[in-house]
Amino acid sequence: MASAELERLVKTGQLKREPPEASEIDGLRSSGEARLTDAENAALALESRFDLVYNAAHALALAGLRRLGYRPANRYIVFQSLPHTSASRRPPGALSQGVTTSATKASMEARSTLTSASSST
Repeated sequence: MASAELERLVKTGQLKREPPEASEIDGLRSSGEARLTDAENAALALESRFDLVYNAAHALALAGLRRLGYRPANRYIVFQSLPHTSASRRPPGALSQGVTTSATKASMEARSTLTSASSST
């Protein structure tokens, strides 16, 4: 079941419909989780850790969008559509459940990392 908001993005060309593929979604989820793990390495520069968390959030949010059968035209749409790909909107039998929760967690970690970087300068 598609949300009206996501369908509006299809009409404007920001999203296109494309059947979800379990292997792609699993790969995105695995990549996001690995980057979150790597971002916990305090030996890395803060900028590197932020990049890891940001890219983890993107991979996990993209997995949530792909799970619903959409592909974005550009990177920022992945984050803008996140409220419409949340677990509460998950269709029955959806692939790779829980990816949106991980994306939300990664987004919050990215914000926390950025806040820490700003306050230490």
